[in-house]
Amino acid sequence: MIRIPAIDLYDGKIVRLRQGSYDEVTVYADDPVSFAERLSEREDLPRLHIVDLNGARDGRFENLSLVEAIVKQTPLQVQMGGGIRRFEDVERLLLAGVHRVVSSSMAVNRPEEWLSALEEFGPGRCIFGMDLKDGKVAVGGWLETDNRTLEELLGPMLSYGLTEVLCTDIARDGMMTGPNLPMYAGLQKRFPDLNFIASGGVSSNEDLAQLDTAGLFACVIGKAWLEGIVQI
Repeated sequence: MIRIPAIDLYDGKIVRLRQGSYDEVTVYADDPVSFAERLSEREDLPRLHIVDLNGARDGRFENLSLVEAIVKQTPLQVQMGGGIRRFEDVERLLLAGVHRVVSSSMAVNRPEEWLSALEEFGPGRCIFGMDLKDGKVAVGGWLETDNRTLEELLGPMLSYGLTEVLCTDIARDGMMTGPNLPMYAGLQKRFPDLNFIASGGVSSNEDLAQLDTAGLFACVIGKAWLEGIVQI
């Protein structure tokens, strides 16, 4: 299982939100580029997951210059989400050097443009960010939910070759109460052609071992790693 460290950018700093609330912000670093440079010294960490929280809330890439600097100054393959609303947003991020684009809102609200991105740039460059809130897909910074079934949402993407889904259990995000193992195992069984990236709730190395045993392709690790509880 691939272990992917995650940083969330908000107003130019590395932060974490508690269950997606912009009213509960913890700052971990004031210089994201230097932080990423130190991280890149680890040869066993090929990817870095970045979320632009300003983008997720407002739809504008307020932190893109920092992401571009990280791409240019480190060998890390950056996968980025937050604020991707249109086909042009995907194109802009890929041109900026982002290796993989993670989209939630666009994939759900503008499926034609998302499918066009899968076709134009290839499924290896596009990851569907499936954020689940009470069993439903949440978008727009987790402020809205979609009532379609997962089969209805994922079916067209699969027909265009989608290979990776980053799945976050919002109720566990940043809570370090352990990942929702039954949920991930169930998703992998329902959609065997997809590589699921687990996100949310990791609180120990045992959690990582259990996700690995459950057959998850990868895991994004945020708060537990930032606070030194889990080593990756």
